[in-house]
Amino acid sequence: MTRNHRGTPAAAAAAKLLAGAALVLCALALPLSACTGGGAGPGSSPPTTGGATAAATSSTETPGTSSSAGSPSPLRAPEPAGRIEGLQIPWSTVFLPDGTAVISERDTAQLKSVSHGRVGTIGTVPGVVPGGEGGLMGLALSPDFASDRYLYAYFTAADDNRIARMRLEGAGANLRLGAPEVIFSGMSKASTHNGGRIRFGPDGLLYVGTGDSQRREQPQDRNALGGKILRLTKEGGPAPGNPFPNNPVYSLGHRNVQGLAWDGQGRLWASEFGPDVNDELNLIEPGGNYGWPEVTGAPHRDGFIDAKIVWPSTAESSPSGLEIVRGTAYLGALRGQRIWAVPLDGENAGNPVGYFTGQFGRIRNVSLAPNGNLWALSNNQNPDFTVILRLSR
Repeated sequence: MTRNHRGTPAAAAAAKLLAGAALVLCALALPLSACTGGGAGPGSSPPTTGGATAAATSSTETPGTSSSAGSPSPLRAPEPAGRIEGLQIPWSTVFLPDGTAVISERDTAQLKSVSHGRVGTIGTVPGVVPGGEGGLMGLALSPDFASDRYLYAYFTAADDNRIARMRLEGAGANLRLGAPEVIFSGMSKASTHNGGRIRFGPDGLLYVGTGDSQRREQPQDRNALGGKILRLTKEGGPAPGNPFPNNPVYSLGHRNVQGLAWDGQGRLWASEFGPDVNDELNLIEPGGNYGWPEVTGAPHRDGFIDAKIVWPSTAESSPSGLEIVRGTAYLGALRGQRIWAVPLDGENAGNPVGYFTGQFGRIRNVSLAPNGNLWALSNNQNPDFTVILRLSR
């Protein structure tokens, strides 16, 4: 059964957000230093740790505890301090060297800037055809931005999902958008499961999370682009050293990759939507097969790599954007309407702890700002309820 991750937020959560929706701009710093946090609600299925540490864990434990040996401790709860409002279905955030935030809006196809507390419009990305879960999605900043000024965008076009790069000229509120150059295309599209996350890795290569676009035959096919993590050069070619010769595929067997981030040792982690069960946090290995549609979660089946964290109840998670800060993975949860914090220790993951359950609606993305703050995009399909949360570590 296909799960639609775009359902409207619960009435109670909407009421909370409406009470605070004045469409004002204010600083929101969430220092990761307080000692309180909220777990999953009563009756929820506890997330489990997979891979080498298969013991069940519970998000209702005291925040900061973990049953995984050697996990970093304690986790410290984020602390809200404000918010920025006035965007429409924000999807991804990148930060320019001067600290300006550039944010994609999925349905308007616009790029917005947030500079010195003000929201501005940079421009509209041409060729975007929004629909269902598709539209203007992931953003990535060139590792050589200081010299080439390239911003990369993943978006849904008339016939496919594709990646283009555009130059950003100017600065702050005066940013201007150059003409797009499509560098990679042919990723299948659908009303759901379009993937959309892109990030440059420590190796300077572009990593791309795709979805199966409701074509279940694609994830296990090395020659199909759907249900994969791809690794490309800056120009859009298959990266040298990829596990399959002259092939952009870096890992396969994915359902709908939504988050990509690297830990302090350069290991790639990815968040992924499950079907009606088993949302996942995966540690990615080159050429690794993560099982979809043959298996989900951590079934310990030969030929497939188990997820490190499994949320059996998708209502508690539906994990989207991912960021790793000082050994902790932070995941935005859409249906779960919270931020999950997962302590990492090498290749192991400890107990997930949920914060802000139901307070800020559906969390689409989390991104680390240059000043050490963590920004979270709340995506509720209503401009009155779209907020950006900023956290600091």
